Amino acid sequence: MAGRIGRRSAAGAGTGRTVRRAAAAALLPVLLGTTGCAGGAGAAQGAGVTVLTMAPSGTGAADRSGITALADAIGRSVAAAGGFGGRRLHVLTCDEQDTPQGAAGCVRRAVDAHAVAVIGSYSQHGDDFMPALEAAGIPYLGGYGLSGPEFSSPMSYPVAGGTPALIAGSGRQLVAAGCRTVALVRPDTRAGDTLTRYLSGALRPAGVALTDVKVPEKAPDFAAAARAAVGDDRRDGCVTSALGTEQTRGLLDAYRRLAPARTRLGAVLGGVQQPVVDATGGKGGPLEGALVTGWYPPESSSVWDDLRRTLRDNAPGSPVEVSDLGVETAWVAYQVFFQAADRLASAGTPLTAKTLRGQLDSGDSLDTGGVTPPLDWGMSSMLPSAESPRLTNTWVTFQQVENGRLTEQQSGFVDVRWVLTGKRAPQ
Repeated sequence: MAGRIGRRSAAGAGTGRTVRRAAAAALLPVLLGTTGCAGGAGAAQGAGVTVLTMAPSGTGAADRSGITALADAIGRSVAAAGGFGGRRLHVLTCDEQDTPQGAAGCVRRAVDAHAVAVIGSYSQHGDDFMPALEAAGIPYLGGYGLSGPEFSSPMSYPVAGGTPALIAGSGRQLVAAGCRTVALVRPDTRAGDTLTRYLSGALRPAGVALTDVKVPEKAPDFAAAARAAVGDDRRDGCVTSALGTEQTRGLLDAYRRLAPARTRLGAVLGGVQQPVVDATGGKGGPLEGALVTGWYPPESSSVWDDLRRTLRDNAPGSPVEVSDLGVETAWVAYQVFFQAADRLASAGTPLTAKTLRGQLDSGDSLDTGGVTPPLDWGMSSMLPSAESPRLTNTWVTFQQVENGRLTEQQSGFVDVRWVLTGKRAPQ
């Protein structure tokens, strides 16, 4: 089946990687139980290590306060156990206000605090804050992937493939589902132009035609976009969306009112998450049966049990959505950080921004407990791309909405590296 090209099981590829993954899965809860937090309550004696997580809060549609709430919960969780490796961990959180000035201010705080990393953050202002991180030598680990520098700066260590990987994966998922035409509804921006190129690369080997439907960033109405995407409502016609959450809801409302009888719906997970499925009618809504491409397994997967446990025990009553991609990405980033720190401690190496970068750059793969394939940022893993060389995780998951819930359409991960590099499709 075409959709299974490049598939990798969540259990890993090869016995060696499987063993390392199992060991990491057993180790991560221990690491989370041996760390300290910003307040220092119950922290171990010894040198302190500072990290910072930033995300916008109170901004309306751009609000990602769940990310910093998770960072606080991780800090409280590990503080209760008294530190890790004889060190306190100070978790600083910062509201970047969804402005260049706010993001730059958060990074100044990280620099002033001599942070060893900025972890699991969400900001579209990488052009404004990344130069300060580069000057200070502080790694940006597990950003959400909203700006070019996150995939090009030597200080950036993305844990997911950004929207390019999602849209390339969506194309392959729709090809495997039998789509002969695909309409992409996407932002009318330069970034949106890039998505069209990646989707075209995923569809072209199968001879699938692409219709490009551009939507202004602040479009008040999506009726025209829905009509253009559905076209003549062909049986083998498909629509995929690469819009933000709020715009996706607007498009889905217009799509529902249009009530196409044959067109199949697809989407990338940034716009379609479980709360969106619920808010648009669940199993009775327009997303029922939709094909969704994600970075990680669905929220219902057991790989998120430790995340759920951390929130339950350390952020009771907090409205943090486990299904939020920003929250999940921050969780992955902190797992990578703790595992890298443990590798340094095992080697007797002090944990600093410089030594952490050295560990991440070493090519030594770091396990995330099945949430992603093993990650590394060694030279051999870099994407041969001038615009996105730091995009090393090119694996995605295929999901589907069934009975109102996001579930796995197929198990494991699918590699779309060949699409992102413009190579020939694997046979």
